[in-house]
Amino acid sequence: MEKAIESFMTYLHNVKKMSENTRLSYQRDLNKFRVFLGTMEVNRIEDISRTNLNSYILYLEKNRFAPATISRNVASIKAFYHYLYKEHLVKEDISDCLKAPRVEKKIPEIMTIAEVDKFLAQPFADTPKEMRDKAMLELLYATGIRVTELISLKVSDVNLKMGFVVCRDNGKERVIPFGNQARNALINYLEHARGAMLISDEADTLFVNCSGQPMSRQGFWKLIKSYAMRAGISSEITPHTLRHSFAAHLVANGADLHSVQEMLGHSDISTTQIYANMNHNRIREVYSKAHPRG
Repeated sequence: MEKAIESFMTYLHNVKKMSENTRLSYQRDLNKFRVFLGTMEVNRIEDISRTNLNSYILYLEKNRFAPATISRNVASIKAFYHYLYKEHLVKEDISDCLKAPRVEKKIPEIMTIAEVDKFLAQPFADTPKEMRDKAMLELLYATGIRVTELISLKVSDVNLKMGFVVCRDNGKERVIPFGNQARNALINYLEHARGAMLISDEADTLFVNCSGQPMSRQGFWKLIKSYAMRAGISSEITPHTLRHSFAAHLVANGADLHSVQEMLGHSDISTTQIYANMNHNRIREVYSKAHPRG
């Protein structure tokens, strides 16, 4: 089964063009499934039965895994079996017996203007590192891009004169504008900090760590937590909190869903719809503009 999973991973990369994070998620789910089957002494793909599949889902439920986690595992197994059947590695797709539990969509956590202002004011921009941090946080909030997209940006992806950034995800490109706060922070970083942090002048990576290497997801998460603590914000702030806040600001103040969908890179507008379903009256009491730092 291990070889079949490796073959599936190659298919997701070469044919489906899935992102690394999505592929890793599938791989983790399927490897856990493989380990579970091993405890039942089922090691070959052709020996797996519908009963085995249902037993695994029952195992997840009994061990109190969240419905969202179980639903993701079901999706991973179904995608895996669809591939196996398509490649004639199994005689039938037995994953048709699996049903994902109902997952309630949670209202995204968003920040108030006061929290955003306090948070974004924390990097004092008096050292190369804090100039970089200021630019990263301002750009994240200004565009709503994902953290993976942020740390993958090249200098050539940013147009300071026109005020937009080009994001690439799974072979697709989208252009997102940003305002003056982010522009000024980027100019300050590029002119006074990035050169001091680089190892090679030929590197095109926009944001680098203190060793001159590209920023990692883990490094950026630590950065966010440290500034949240400095700002005295008790609620948990993640890169997605800023992304949600960006979208909520725009929708609550009149931006059309299709434009927000395009900026966020959502493939399905129903994902963007959740921001329109939030309590607009509550949001309008907190936010004064579509994007206050534009």
